[in-house]
Formats: sequence, structure tokens, C-alpha cells
Amino acid sequence: MPEKKISKEVKKKLEQILGNEFVKSEQADIWSYGFDNSRHHALADFVVLPESTEQISDIITLCKQYNLPLIARGKGTGTTGATVPTEGGIILSTERMNKIISMNPDDRYMIVQPGVTNEEVQLAAAEHGFFWPPDPTSSAFCTIGGNLAYNSAGPRAVKYGTPRENTLGLEAVTGNGKILRCGVYTTKGVVGYDLTRLLIGSEGTLAIITEATLKLTPLAESKNTIKAIYQSIDSATKAVASIMAQSTTPCSLEFMDKKALEMVREYSDAKLPENAGAMLMIEVDGKVEHLQQMTNDIKDAASNQGLLEFSIAQNKEEVKALWATRKALSPSLRHVAPKKINEDVVVPVSNIPALINGLEIISEKHQIPIINFGHAGNGNIHVNLLVQEKDKQAYDCLDEVFKLVLSLNGTLSGEHGVGIDKLEFISDELDATALSVMQSIKQVFDPDGILNPGKTIPSPK
Repeated sequence: MPEKKISKEVKKKLEQILGNEFVKSEQADIWSYGFDNSRHHALADFVVLPESTEQISDIITLCKQYNLPLIARGKGTGTTGATVPTEGGIILSTERMNKIISMNPDDRYMIVQPGVTNEEVQLAAAEHGFFWPPDPTSSAFCTIGGNLAYNSAGPRAVKYGTPRENTLGLEAVTGNGKILRCGVYTTKGVVGYDLTRLLIGSEGTLAIITEATLKLTPLAESKNTIKAIYQSIDSATKAVASIMAQSTTPCSLEFMDKKALEMVREYSDAKLPENAGAMLMIEVDGKVEHLQQMTNDIKDAASNQGLLEFSIAQNKEEVKALWATRKALSPSLRHVAPKKINEDVVVPVSNIPALINGLEIISEKHQIPIINFGHAGNGNIHVNLLVQEKDKQAYDCLDEVFKLVLSLNGTLSGEHGVGIDKLEFISDELDATALSVMQSIKQVFDPDGILNPGKTIPSPK
């Protein structure tokens, strides 16, 4: 059957499922759905806007019938191209599935649809004295579906964990069009395999999440936000290891190297010593009567010969300014190098000094500026290669970065996922047996390979 006729048939059937206004096929209407924050772009054949699990099941069944790729998309804040329709097909936007279904403060959970933003969840939870720990930098815009697809966590993961530790259960639709319920409503449960944790981080390649039961955590009574300035990267990274080796766990522990601090000076009013080689942003939270002792514990661990300044933010404005500085870093780097390569590698905390020193050597060798910052408390460092073109030299440099990370017992992604940007490097981290098992799992969930093809793991073909 001619391709044009198939396209008309598919459009007609999609409109029967969703209604005419929720099926987009004109290039002007679908263009903005074809990219994410990786700056990759491709055009889908259709964009659909379902509002129910049943509609998604029908859409998947239709895609299976016509062998059409189907890519789930939230707000497009991902950085690895995971929602870019590289093989055409259908983009399934969750923007209409944006309801908080229920709030259960007594049992500390909330049930939401995937199109709800992280910020909306935080505001709703706060009304009852709770929060959901994952808080990516893009929390004001990113959706819960995207957070779960990437296992995106943010600064608070050092104490409170990632979406995998803070999601009790899911409803999802597999590549067969079957509706799946997995997980529990309790904080303990060990019946069957843990499909909830499997689906989280799978980037929509196994199933499309339609509902999530989020585990809520009580808001702390009080919090101190601390700025620690160090003379050198070595002294700052050694302080990180010391802080994480004692009993008071910070609720966030952020790191910025010297080049990142230079960016901060240029793009903010933050006052930093001229000889600052690195900075830690540290937060501790807990009961009011314990907070001073916890802060003292952190100060003792953070103090070494390279410590230049240890100061506590005195009011909300100072706290806001400090976090605004940290969150402005990534967009500021976009202005300097629009085609920068942004990686989110992770190494054991004790290996952070070796990672940062190794990155300096790689930067010098390839004459490519590398700026590092991120969630130092769990070894998750955002490594930014400031390149003007993603050419062979840039990828040779990136290859050395990844080899360094793996040599330090690290992993190539902490929360940005794999998408298409890291796909060619996955076999450097995973052995053939592990990849084969993952490909078999993909086959069970999505036997026709229609869900987000060409992402996350290499095809067995």
C-alpha cells in the first residue's frame, strides 16, 4: 500500500481515538515537538495528545499494526536526544495528562499523571507539609513523566535518593498495548520482580508511564545553606569525601570548579574571593534544636588547609541568590558555547579528586575548556566541554573523558540518561551478557520495537 495512503489511514484512525483537534500533522504544528535540550531535531509524522491510559493503549495498538515508532514526550527538557523522533513516527505528548489524581497525606503518597510538572507536585505536597525529593534544575518546567523516564534526581538525591527510591508504583502501557500496574502503595513490598524500578530510567523504551504513585517525605523544620570556598580543587574535593564519611548527611552538596566560578562572577553578583579554586554549596536540614550541631559537624569535616571561607546564608534572599547562581550555570554556558557537550558522569566520592585532575589534563591536551560542577555528594559531576563544533576533536576528547570515568569505577550517566548521545559508548560500560539480557527484556515489553527505537541500548540488529 502506498505510503501516502497509509498516512491518511493512520491519521483517520488517530482522530477516531482522540478527536481531530488532538492529532497534529502539519509541519508548522509538529516542528516544536521534534527537539529537546540536546539541540537535536527531527520531524515526526504525527503528534498526538491523549488524555487517558485507554487512549494510549489504543494508540500503541495502532502503531503496532502499522509498525510506526512511538516516542513519549514531556516538556523536552532532556539533554540527550531521548525524545527526538529520529525514525519519524508519532510523538505522544503527555501535556493533557496533567492531573494530580489523589493526595494521601496519612500514608504519605500522591498519585499523579505524567504531564504534571515537578514544581506542581512540590507545591501540592507542601500544602500538607511534605515534598517529593527529586528536584532537577529544570523543576519549574520538567514533568514527572520525564523525571521518571530519566531517573532525574537533582541536588537532594545525596540524602533522599532518586525517583527510583521515591516512587511506590506505576501504571504503564507496554509495546503490546497492554495496561500494566506494578509496585505498591506501601513503603515495603517484595511480591514478584521490581518492575517499577525497571521502568524508571528506561526512557520510554519498555512502556509509556501513564500514572505514578509518588512517595512523599515530610518537610524539615529548618535548614542551613552554607558556602564553602577553597583554595584549590583538591582541597574542595577532599572535603567532599570527608563530609560524606561522617554521620551528618547533607541534604545537598554541590560543587563548582574554578572555571565555573569565573562564569559565576561574569553572570551574577556573587562575591567570591579572587583566589577561589573551587566552591561547595552545602545544605543541612532537620529539627531546629539539632541544626547547629549538624552544621558544626559539617564544618569540622569541611575544614582543611585549603578552606578559605565557611559562611552560612543569613536570610532567604541570600539562600535564593546562592541557588540562583548554581542554577544559572548551565544556561550561561549555552551562551558561551551553544554546542557545548554536557555530560553527567558519576564516580565514587573518593575518586572525585582523581576525576577532576584527570579532566584538567584532558582539557589541556585537547585545548578544549572543560567546566565542572554538580552533585558532589554522590559523585555526580556535570562535565561541560565548551566546544564550538561537535567535530572529531570534540568526540576524541569526550571519549577520553568517558574512559577516565570508567577507569575510576564510575558510570557514564547519573540522571541525564542515554538517549542517542551516549548510545555508542554504552558497550564500554556494559558487558555483552548484560546487554543481551537488556535486549531480551526489551523484546518482552516491546516485541515489535516501536517504543522509542534507537535509544538507551543498542539494537541487537
